[in-house]
Amino acid sequence: MKKPQIAITRDRDFYKQFFSVWSVLVLYNIITLGVNLADNIMVGAYSEDALSGVTSVNQIQFLFQQLLMGAGDAVVVLGSQYWGQKRTEPIKRFFMGALLFGVVLSLGLFVAACITPEGLLSLFTTSTAIKAEGVAYLRVMKYSYLIFALTALLLATLRSVETVRVGFWVSVSTLVVNISLNYLLIYGNFGFPALGTTGAAIATLSARIAEFVIVVVYVFAIDKKLRWRIRDFFTWDKPLVMDYFKLCRSFLFTSLIFGSSILLQTVILGHMNDSAIAANSVASTLFQMLKVASIGASSAASILIGKAIGEDTDLHIETSPSRDQQVISGNDTRYLGSGTVGGKMGKIRSYTQTLQLMFVGIGLITSALLFILRIPIVNLYTDLSPETRQMALDFILVLCVTGFGTAYQMPTATGIIRGGGDGKFVMVNDIISIWGIVIPLSFLAAFVFKWPPVAVVICLNSDQVFKCGAAFIKCNRYRWIKKLTR
Repeated sequence: MKKPQIAITRDRDFYKQFFSVWSVLVLYNIITLGVNLADNIMVGAYSEDALSGVTSVNQIQFLFQQLLMGAGDAVVVLGSQYWGQKRTEPIKRFFMGALLFGVVLSLGLFVAACITPEGLLSLFTTSTAIKAEGVAYLRVMKYSYLIFALTALLLATLRSVETVRVGFWVSVSTLVVNISLNYLLIYGNFGFPALGTTGAAIATLSARIAEFVIVVVYVFAIDKKLRWRIRDFFTWDKPLVMDYFKLCRSFLFTSLIFGSSILLQTVILGHMNDSAIAANSVASTLFQMLKVASIGASSAASILIGKAIGEDTDLHIETSPSRDQQVISGNDTRYLGSGTVGGKMGKIRSYTQTLQLMFVGIGLITSALLFILRIPIVNLYTDLSPETRQMALDFILVLCVTGFGTAYQMPTATGIIRGGGDGKFVMVNDIISIWGIVIPLSFLAAFVFKWPPVAVVICLNSDQVFKCGAAFIKCNRYRWIKKLTR
């Protein structure tokens, strides 16, 4: 059987849609990172204990956001298929499942923050001074959780129908409100009281409220795709909600294990010397600013692949008692087997192969930029010791290599494969690679073998390279395509 050639799409609408969505999401993520960076700088300038207390609370916030991100990604994957069919009513019906999850999760965290704020912070610090600052911050921040959950899930619903610009304006509002109120309330400028950590929390809560107001106004007064009405938030369809929860389970579990692994990586580096901690902070900050290109590519790919599957009426589920087999003829790819998808696949196949090449290109550009910028950026940190400075440069060189892997495997796995309806692959891949290999190897490297910090960083990021192979093989077999719509 003749192997199919690489098919690069010539569909101009594909490139227009991808880059319009991708560019907005990149800007959105850059501004979001900028807000977090400015927040840390302004709180850190007030006091070191305040910064540590806020950071401890943000560890809780990180896990909360990861779970909401998983719920939101499930909305995008399922919603984009309905959007491909130009059916928006089912999106509003199954959204009630996402809304229910967000409300329960945020209220659970709110209750925990009310009952035992010190207990939550004790998970991350034993310092009495740091916990006191953290409790002051959490006392206000707990009121933002429900608002943030509603905003995040509504934005995910809008992304599923290719409405992404409102997210950019939401991030701009956060930047303006948060930084302005930080300046007034942390330090007590222009006659405002100097509230320190509490002032930072009030600023963040105010920014969350501003985000929510913008999204609600857009949803009810501006959006012409979903056409939300108040009664839609009290109407749901049980089969559609069950479809959502069935899809969402693997998304949530993946977010949980990934978020937990990030916290454990922080613990590993936190038990190394002070130079390693500072060097990793410098290196990871620069890398995160460039990683937004891959994050945006992943989200854009998920929307386009889901939409393409939804709008292809020739795709259908075929079952067969015989073993799986693949038949390829021209641009048609047919899979026969239990639970696999068959039908005309030319468009989806060309989209998939084009996206993979684009991810490789994004990886080359971001790795090259990381390499070029490493010395000028590190030189901005004038207080670094020579040892810390060299260690930061070494860490960045590691990220130049592993970051190229990130740029391919992450959008391929979470954008194409999961966007096509197969959430279990990402979950299993992360369990094996992160918990089966990376975390145990890194613990041994740091605490048993006593390897140098740069070797530990290589271990912590090694999965970004070897996960490329699994993503490539899975993606190009096309057995991840699932028709999720009713």
